[in-house]
Amino acid sequence: MNKLKTTMLALLAIFAFTACSSNQEAKDTTKDAPAETSENADQKEDSEKKDDKDAANDASDKKFAGKTLTLAGLDGGYGTEGWKKVIADFEELTGAKVEAQFEKNIHEVIRPEIQAGNAPDVIYNNIGQESGLTETMIKEKMLMDITDVLDMTVPGEDATVKSKIIPGFTDTAVTNPYGDGKTYLAPLFYSPTGLWYNKAMFKEGGGKYELPKTMDEFLALGEEAKKDGISLFTYPTTGYFDTFSFAMFYEIGGAELFDKLMNYDKEAWEKEATPYFETVDKILKYLNPNTVAQANNESFTQNQLQVMKNESLFMPNGTWIIEEMKDAQGVSDNFEWGLMALPSMKDGERYAYSWFEQIFVTETCKEPELAKEFIAYLYSDAATKAFLENGGAVQPINGVEAMMTDENQKLFYSIYEEGVKAAVGGWAQAPAVEGVDMKTELFDAVNSVANGDKSVADWQKDVVEAAGKISDAIKAQ
Repeated sequence: MNKLKTTMLALLAIFAFTACSSNQEAKDTTKDAPAETSENADQKEDSEKKDDKDAANDASDKKFAGKTLTLAGLDGGYGTEGWKKVIADFEELTGAKVEAQFEKNIHEVIRPEIQAGNAPDVIYNNIGQESGLTETMIKEKMLMDITDVLDMTVPGEDATVKSKIIPGFTDTAVTNPYGDGKTYLAPLFYSPTGLWYNKAMFKEGGGKYELPKTMDEFLALGEEAKKDGISLFTYPTTGYFDTFSFAMFYEIGGAELFDKLMNYDKEAWEKEATPYFETVDKILKYLNPNTVAQANNESFTQNQLQVMKNESLFMPNGTWIIEEMKDAQGVSDNFEWGLMALPSMKDGERYAYSWFEQIFVTETCKEPELAKEFIAYLYSDAATKAFLENGGAVQPINGVEAMMTDENQKLFYSIYEEGVKAAVGGWAQAPAVEGVDMKTELFDAVNSVANGDKSVADWQKDVVEAAGKISDAIKAQ
């Protein structure tokens, strides 16, 4: 019992000692901390308020802080990575938010929204799509006049939009669809077209032939190559005569004639366009006899392969040809793509037609100033580089070639060096005329002319009649 008492007393002593030590340590850890006075509390609150105010000021310093832009676009051959980069940079620069949707069937996705009166602020969708969405919106006057964007300063730069865009791209029947001198669609992503050939067949690549610079030299080369069992010319399908023909119209009569023809001027088709029909007829005399007429999705590549197998010297095509034929079989040794502008028709002027895509602001846009700011930003060096490095899309701005690093891409765009001019534009908007299709009469008829079923005179006559009917329908509107 005595031992038990002794043990209990010892435990009580240890407990008391430990408790005292803990209390002392607690005192020691707080003895140097200053008491929070009301003055300190006020200073802390003021500091927090200042931080919040500074953050608010930073946001308000950006021109479009708190505003949201809606954007809808086609997820096409260039992908969407470039768009993502451009949108992120634009948001950082302006403080705005961009709600974007990109789909391969964007016309189907946004058509219900448009019909419900809730169209996106900005739409990237080209004229010429099978859906005809953009053409319908043009016809229904659903696009905003964005002519003033050309005089805007590119966000983040000192230059104006007009000074950056390559001349000719903003004064076409595509960008100015109503012929009122105003711009409704902004040019985007361009791709040159021309006559493609194998460099190895010409002196620049160690071959025997000289590249022709004039149409007379081109036709003379047809005779020379014929002796070697080689054809001068082939075409994938007659649809490829569009860019070929448009460049020739420019060479015959410049932008003035081109605009007349694209606006279905019957007299211009009957008289001024005659050299076009006569020249194409001469070229078709040197057409590769194995060119598949009415080519489908498979046989058109066989026509293109003729150039790669040295069976034909030239064909009209676009920059997509390299990717399209990269896995082609039976290609000749030392094959290397070459691209040149159409040989000159007169006065030594040469043209290469350029496709370009379009972007526009809808008439019901909820943030028109923000939308125009976004369009202007697309022509900045930063945006141009973002598109180039993320998908390879090329903006139509001066000096874009210097930003390129891909050798094939440099080849495409070097076509405009040495004085070659860009031919741009397309058909003017016109009402549908039953039984009349200008593209069919002008381009599809090439097959019949080539095989002798139709004379060049009848070909021109049919085109003139079609132009007259469409012109009458336009006047009757």
